[in-house]
Order: sequence, then structure tokens, then C-alpha cells
Amino acid sequence: MIEELLTIKNIDVYFVVGIILLFGILESISGFLKNSNRKKGDWIQEILSFLVLGNLVKPIIILLMFGFCDFFFPQYRLALASIPFIGLFAAYILIDDVLQYWYHRSAHETPFLWKLHRPHHQAEEMGFFVSYRNALLYYLLMPNIWWVALILFLGGGKVVALGLILKQLIIIGSHSRLKWDKPFYQYAALRPIIKILERIIITPAFHHSHHGTSRLDTASEPNGNFGNMFSLWDQLFGTATFQNSYPKEYGLQQKTNDPWTASYFYPFVKSPDLNSEWSAGFKKTDTTTLEALSVPLTKGEAYLWCACGMSKNQPFCDGSHHGTKYKPQKFTVKRTGTTRLCNCKKSNGTPFCDDTHLSL
Repeated sequence: MIEELLTIKNIDVYFVVGIILLFGILESISGFLKNSNRKKGDWIQEILSFLVLGNLVKPIIILLMFGFCDFFFPQYRLALASIPFIGLFAAYILIDDVLQYWYHRSAHETPFLWKLHRPHHQAEEMGFFVSYRNALLYYLLMPNIWWVALILFLGGGKVVALGLILKQLIIIGSHSRLKWDKPFYQYAALRPIIKILERIIITPAFHHSHHGTSRLDTASEPNGNFGNMFSLWDQLFGTATFQNSYPKEYGLQQKTNDPWTASYFYPFVKSPDLNSEWSAGFKKTDTTTLEALSVPLTKGEAYLWCACGMSKNQPFCDGSHHGTKYKPQKFTVKRTGTTRLCNCKKSNGTPFCDDTHLSL
């Protein structure tokens, strides 16, 4: 039945457009679009990215892959066509998703890829079109699009079509403001169901947490929850944080005034805002010192200690760690008063100073 349906020409395109229209209509009916704070540039970038991805980026990558494989490995064209559908689909979708997990995670841990992925996290509200909000070059370098092209060459057109449909349903659903999983957390009888679901697929609460501004919000974990379709990889590689609520604030800690052209076309177009990572000559600076910083702290209040050493608000985090493998350390203190915090980033008892800086 499914295989027969997938033989319909462009069936995956029809489903993807249908899914987008469905979430667009539902968000509109729910009042989310009317109350949206998106600016004109946000809409331009998100819609343009969707159109270019499907009509330019993917076709170019597929043509390049087919040309390369036909030249060097012509004997392997349609080599997988005889493999049972279920087995081929399982192999395709799992490899596709783990590639996306590591690419996404790398985009948070390497400076250049972070600048290409930064537009995705610059959005200050969630929505179905945020799914497509990345720089153009981010998609051209995305490994799982090249994987799709390879599977198509090998004869896996049907599994690619089904995978695209299921992926878009989960991805757009996890970015949407509809929060379809919310009732499962509100009613005790439904909680066992969501506990199972969220350990299989990416849910809104799981992914919204990744878009939260700061770990000071207990529902936010911007340096984890990297999964695309399955939460399996986050659980396996230690980056999963399961939530039953949603961030109070979305977007980046450091707000900059960037035109959508710089956001989408970086590094070919730069931002005029000199504080932006997309500006010409922007460079993060080392702000560590060989001395402790004494700061007033309040008992029971949460703080984020800078671990990357590049914050302009030392010893506290200001978001400069994005694009590195560092993540800020959340802490509280047991009493109100002035506390010595480490600013050499070498203390054995971070975030507190243990005078390690005296021996450096």
C-alpha cells in the first residue's frame, strides 16, 4: 500500500507542501500568526530559504552526485533497488538522522558552521517556517542532503520520499508554536505516552528547549537537544535534556541589528552591525584574567558562569560560547554576599576561585 502510494510522481512534494499548509492554517486559526512579532526580513528569509532549498540546492546536489557517480561508479546505479523496502528505509533514515545530528551539533561547536546556523537561533519566536531558517551555505554543506542524493542514485527513491514526508511532519511539528505535546504533560493519564514518544521522536518541548535563550530558564538548553527526527542520538551521546514545559524567551543572548541578507548570504554578505558575528573582521576576544572576580550574589538565585573565557560580562555568560565546545555552568550560592568567582577558567572548583591563577 505505502510502496504503491510512493510511486505517484512528486508525492513527497505534495505531502510536504500539505504539511506546511496544515501547520500554517492551524497557527493562523490559533492566532499565532496574527500575534507574531516577526519582521518583514524574517519572513523573506524563511520563505526564500524554503523555496531555494527545494528548487535549487537539492536539485544541484542531486545533479552533482549523479554526475560524479555515473562517471566513477556507473555500475552501482540502482544497485539497491532490489533490497526489501522496510530494510532499506530503516538503514536510510537512521543514517540520515545521525548525519544530521552530528552536523547540527558541529554547527554549535565550530565557529564557521555556527555563523551559518546562527540565523536559526536568531528567531525570537517559534513557528513552522523557522525549520528552514539557516544560511544558504549551511544547506549546501549539509551531509544528509548529499546522502539523499546518493540513495537516489542507488535506487532508493521510494524510501527517500517516505523519509522526507515523515521528517517534515516531525521537524515542522517540533518547531511549531502549536505545542501538540502540551496536553500530554498536563494530564496525568497521558504522561506515560509522552514519556515513551519523547524518547523516540523529537517533540516540541524537547526542541523548543534547544531554542531557549539561556540556561537560566529551567526549560532551556541551547547547548543540547540537537536531534532532528529521533531523540535517540541525544540520549546516546549525552546531550539530551527532557522537558515538560517551554522556554519563556527564544533567540540569542546577544541581540544585533542584522539585515536578512547578511543572515542568509553570509559569508558573501556581511552585517553593518560591528557587534555582529556576521560583520567584517569580527573576532571574539579572550577576557580571562589571572585574578578572581569578587561579585555580590544572592542566595537561591541562579547564575551562569562563563566557561569559554570570551564573555564581555565576566565572570558571567553573555552567549559568547556559541560556536565553541564550551557551555556555561549554572550555579546558585548558599548565602547572600560577595563571592570570589574564577576568571582564569582553570579552577578545580569552578565557578568558584581556588587560587589556581596564582600558579599560572
